[in-house]
Amino acid sequence: MTSTTGESDPPGEVASLARQVAAVGVELGLPFIAASADIGSPMPIIGPDGRPLAESLFRWIDPDFKYWEDRAFALRAPLVNATRTSAEPFYFADGRLATWRASRALEAINAAGPIESFGVGAAIVAPAYLPGGVIGAIVWASPDPDAPVKAAFDARAADLHALALRFIAAYTDAALGESPPLVRLTRREIQCLKWAAAGKTDSEISTIVQISLPTVRFHITNASRKLGAAGRSQAIHRASNLGYIGGGDPERLTRPPRGGSAPRTLFLSRGRSTTS
Repeated sequence: MTSTTGESDPPGEVASLARQVAAVGVELGLPFIAASADIGSPMPIIGPDGRPLAESLFRWIDPDFKYWEDRAFALRAPLVNATRTSAEPFYFADGRLATWRASRALEAINAAGPIESFGVGAAIVAPAYLPGGVIGAIVWASPDPDAPVKAAFDARAADLHALALRFIAAYTDAALGESPPLVRLTRREIQCLKWAAAGKTDSEISTIVQISLPTVRFHITNASRKLGAAGRSQAIHRASNLGYIGGGDPERLTRPPRGGSAPRTLFLSRGRSTTS
């Protein structure tokens, strides 16, 4: 099978999805594509022939600008940096970033000053948030600032987002060669790690969760072992990346289920207590 640039492209799930990524860009009038499986890594997406897809199937506006060889590009490019604050697809038009709803994160980027576009006149960006805290992304772009990108976004953003997730996830699985082990933490382990992430000591956690100090240490140690972490800080980091201890209020983990008969004392992060 042959790609849009005439390169040999053997069949396979990842190769098929990559061709779909390229084809939909042509269809929407956004034929220039930048893709990353991990914006925190300088490694480019590699095709079946061992070459970066950016050198074969995908192409960029400036053929002489090899962004995938610039290790600091992801830190300088606003379209890439915006994927760190928006898990939803968004578009670039008239020198501004926008999505389907009002977005404080994107408006903050707009308010920071003129966006360096690196030759992009219009674009749709689809972030791909993967397990473990990895963020991938696909940018479909045109050098033409008058390209009807908002109409394309309104009609196809959901499809593009799904395609980006499918492609980046399939590529990541193929690159890893095996699935990461499933980690299952208990409710008590999550409680202890969540309060530890909030800055509480083992003694404070013992009081908050109403279990003994050795039991707190047991749960944190056990969670660290399950997560393959070398210590408390790494366990918190890995549990956070897996979604066990997100940005929610740890207090709600200590509240009794609805219909519970007795109120409980909750200890707030500022040291005060209240009842539920």
